[in-house]
Amino acid sequence: ILEDSPEGLHGYFEYSTDLFEAATIERMERHLRTLLEGIVTTPEQQLAELPLLTEAERQLMLVDWNNTALDCPAHQCLHQLFEAQVERTPDAVAVTCEDRQLTYRELNSRANQLAHHLQSQDVGPGTLVGICVKRSLDMVVALLGVLKAGGAYVPLDPAYPRERIAFMLQDAGIRVLLSQTQLVDSLPSHTAKVVCLDTCSHSFMQECDDNPVCAVTSDDLAYVIYTSGSTGKPKGVAIVHRSTVAFIHWALSVFTQEDLAGVLASTSICFDLSIFEMFVTLSAGGTVVVVENILDLPSMPPNRGVTLINTVPSAVAELLYNNALPDSVRTVNLAGEPLYNSLAQRIYRQDTVQRVFNLYGPSEDTTYSTYTLVERGEQEELSIGRPIANTQTYILNSHLQPIPIGVVGELYIGGDGLARGYLNRPELTDERFIPNSFNRRPDARLYKTGDLARYLPDGNIEYIGRIDHQVKIRGFRVELGEIEQELRQHPTVRDVVVMAREDTPGDKRLVAYIISNTGKSADIYTLRSYLQDKLPHYMIPAT
Repeated sequence: ILEDSPEGLHGYFEYSTDLFEAATIERMERHLRTLLEGIVTTPEQQLAELPLLTEAERQLMLVDWNNTALDCPAHQCLHQLFEAQVERTPDAVAVTCEDRQLTYRELNSRANQLAHHLQSQDVGPGTLVGICVKRSLDMVVALLGVLKAGGAYVPLDPAYPRERIAFMLQDAGIRVLLSQTQLVDSLPSHTAKVVCLDTCSHSFMQECDDNPVCAVTSDDLAYVIYTSGSTGKPKGVAIVHRSTVAFIHWALSVFTQEDLAGVLASTSICFDLSIFEMFVTLSAGGTVVVVENILDLPSMPPNRGVTLINTVPSAVAELLYNNALPDSVRTVNLAGEPLYNSLAQRIYRQDTVQRVFNLYGPSEDTTYSTYTLVERGEQEELSIGRPIANTQTYILNSHLQPIPIGVVGELYIGGDGLARGYLNRPELTDERFIPNSFNRRPDARLYKTGDLARYLPDGNIEYIGRIDHQVKIRGFRVELGEIEQELRQHPTVRDVVVMAREDTPGDKRLVAYIISNTGKSADIYTLRSYLQDKLPHYMIPAT
């Protein structure tokens, strides 16, 4: 409330203590003072561009909360972390799948032989190699073999529709494709040279099993993962070695060898959670336990010793419901969906679970960008925490100005984990990856996430939702526009809107609202069958 007087304007705040804390009002007073000072100092400036934050707040939010520096080798490549671990623990078990296993020495030897074979096929830095295999030991060998040859891998899920795989093969310019005999006939028409890992292994055995020499650097591509695209076609996120190595060094600073002794690998290699499951584990001397699905856990032999699971909240909720979380699990990483504190505390009722983490991050920042350790007995609802090592987060308004604590804005991410950009999409790369004006490095960038968030007074970040029509379904990233685009191509559909509904907490489903061309109700079974030929299963509306 402002009052005029001969001495000037005087005012005070009147507020309900039931709705506002005193600290919030004190911040508002400082922001009003800063705004008025800005008006007087630069009266010609647009009101929306005037600063609200005091210098002390800018220091806190832009500098102090982003002080995440961690020493990390600048020139190391992803596969070299694994090779170093092979030297330390050659006879430890590196990976298991069903009743088969490979030691670190054996896995390295097989990956080296494949890498030498790939190099004979002119695979080297910048070469994109497709991997379309079932979950198996061969899958892990393929990932490492491509990296050791100097190439970058492009994962292709065998369950994807042929049309989607065809687009990815063409878009990435794949000329060498690693697969398995049983999958070859199901592949779409393509021009790539197919190397079947199950039948060609005898020819690999003739290759040298020493670590191959190649000219790959930390600035070269390590992998390209395709995510749902709003224009109707998936887009390839291109990640370099340096970004992945930075992520792994953070993980090794947070998770102990006991945590990583046996890590469940249940995530498709087409999704970035697999980077943690595979490469963090293989850089720490742990065992990668490959399974088809996390819900296979109850049927696994207890001697598999799974110590860490990395999944979405809805999956762990189902495990708890079925009393199927193994006693060996000591650490639970949850991401991809909102985590409610009630679920986190249910996990802690398993006496053997020692730590539950809530994590957040887009594929464009390698895997994870922020994290928080949920405390046992925590009463408050959960944040997504603070930035991981060598990562910066900013919550900005539409004019790219930092906004006060508690105010909702768009979350931007900077740091060493950022992708190079989108494969063959320079205009989209320039739109989503912008210069970082808060960093003195001339090449520093920010990724525009499209996620709404706000800072809490302690520096943790609260996730609010999306600016656009992107949603997460059981941890899968889905652009509703891609589904709508495909449905509009069907001759019986005049128009469509796809929404994500959560009628039951934690059970989010896709629903399509269709205007038919025929004047009759849309045939949901026909349309679902149509979409199954074009989209992955997680993008097909339930109704």
